Amino acid sequence: MDLADTPEDAEFRARLREWLGKVLPTLPPKPSPDDWPGRRAHDLGWQRTLYDAGYADVHWAAAPTVRLIFLEETERAGAPYVGANFVGLLHAGPTIAAEGSAGQRARWLPPILRGEEVWCQGFSEPDAGSDLASLRTRAWRDGDDYVVSGSKIWTSHAEVADWCELLVRTDPTAAKHRGITWLAMRMDAPGVTVRPLRTLAGSAEFAEVFLDEVRVPVAHRVGDENDGWRVTMVTLSFERGTAFVGEVVACRRVLGELAREARRNGRWDDPALRRRLGLLDAEFRALWRLTQWNVSEASAGGVPGVGGSVFKLRYSHARQELYDTAADVLGDEALDLDRPWVLDRLSSLSYTIAAGTSQIQRNIVAERILGLPKGR
Repeated sequence: MDLADTPEDAEFRARLREWLGKVLPTLPPKPSPDDWPGRRAHDLGWQRTLYDAGYADVHWAAAPTVRLIFLEETERAGAPYVGANFVGLLHAGPTIAAEGSAGQRARWLPPILRGEEVWCQGFSEPDAGSDLASLRTRAWRDGDDYVVSGSKIWTSHAEVADWCELLVRTDPTAAKHRGITWLAMRMDAPGVTVRPLRTLAGSAEFAEVFLDEVRVPVAHRVGDENDGWRVTMVTLSFERGTAFVGEVVACRRVLGELAREARRNGRWDDPALRRRLGLLDAEFRALWRLTQWNVSEASAGGVPGVGGSVFKLRYSHARQELYDTAADVLGDEALDLDRPWVLDRLSSLSYTIAAGTSQIQRNIVAERILGLPKGR
């Protein structure tokens, strides 16, 4: 589809740019990276500001061009991103919108949009990461509840979350891709224990979550019992296909900053460095076009297609290449954790693992796009 600005799009862009120029100087300073209650309050406050201004549902309800304009302009203006509630806004919310009942949509979507509730993702386990279908967290039916026991790992922002999109095994006798169910679990339910994990960058945005006979109402099941793998593919389609849109815009901004820094410190004279920056510019331009395609596909069909795996595969490596190049631009200063881009370089190492490893994405591309047989 044609994603050039129409007169209506241009008017929306100008109106949004004017609004950002007025509201951003009034925001409180961003809290310390270790102040998770403060970060939660800051991020939800920004979401409420968007809600009050009529921009809260841009991620879900707007036309593709409007959504992309919103992300371009907010990133370029330095506005806060989704932050602590990225799971709610970019993963769980869209999944509930696509797969939830009318009652579930009415219960869970408005609080996400108003900046009132935070979600986390309880998918991966210590022995079920890339092979997610091997998950062992068990849930059995007891009247109107499921009783859940097991553990999850790499649960983003679990310590400040109100809800968890949780995958459980409800039929241990079925094949591993069967017998899985998608539940919404309250994080303050009895039996939930959260233990933060500290990353290489020194932050603690991930956690282990231990579940000891946690009761989850059957009414909090999204989709049918034992149909959770299909629902999970919807969640992962959003995670890989559209959730990284803002990050592509941010990477393009960083690329411009690197070029300016290289000119300032004399490294621009290195032709090999200039060539790397040029190749990265072409790479992120191509990724932006693929992003436009994925967003358009999601808007037309409700769920992104397998193009999300193509994007996730290449974006993960391009992001690592970008911040490796940043280290070359900084030189010895790349060892200073207080310098721009250094912590981003450390976090970029996880991108070829998080949200589905590059090996998994290659398998998806091979089987579902190229039609190659499954490996034995």
